[in-house]
Amino acid sequence: MNKFVSISLAAQALGVSTSTLRRWEASGRLTPLRTEGGQRRYDLSALRPEARSGAQAVRKTVAYARVSSHDQKADLERQKRVLELYCASHGWAFDMIADLGSGMNYRKKGLKRLLDGIVEDEVGRLVLTHKDRLLRFGAELIFALCQTRQVEVVIINQGEDTNFEEELASDVLEIITVFSARLYGSRSHRNQKLIDGVRAAVKESQCT
Repeated sequence: MNKFVSISLAAQALGVSTSTLRRWEASGRLTPLRTEGGQRRYDLSALRPEARSGAQAVRKTVAYARVSSHDQKADLERQKRVLELYCASHGWAFDMIADLGSGMNYRKKGLKRLLDGIVEDEVGRLVLTHKDRLLRFGAELIFALCQTRQVEVVIINQGEDTNFEEELASDVLEIITVFSARLYGSRSHRNQKLIDGVRAAVKESQCT
């Protein structure tokens, strides 16, 4: 006898979110029964592992590129070319997400789009040129989320990024700017003096 379950139990059986099941229903891929009260009921016999693997096979590959500032747009294009060639060489159809913003910024539009796709089970593979292209700090949390959602993470270059020192200096400057503004006030002379000193030190380190 078939066993019919609620949408939450069906989502658990498939390892996806309830919103994903609703989206599949809207597209006609998986149609539940309805109770007299209008509640969804899913046939567990139709939610076997092979059904799950077929569902996950449609999840997309996402290539993610990021640079910190506008004057690094040439590097952004270089990252995108590397990602395109790598994905093409493996026969992967993919979506490209490119961000312009600091590795300390967790509110970038592209990053948010990527995280939404992972949470919604739309992403099956994430491809990066370097680990730090995702975030300067906290990338491990996103990798842990990928592991939980069974998203494969591919990092093309495991070595240090050629722009590592430059971007790290910019991120350190951003951290000091934020905290000094909290300590002394964003418009205070003391705050500006500290920031100017750090900026000068950063420029000097980049010239050596």
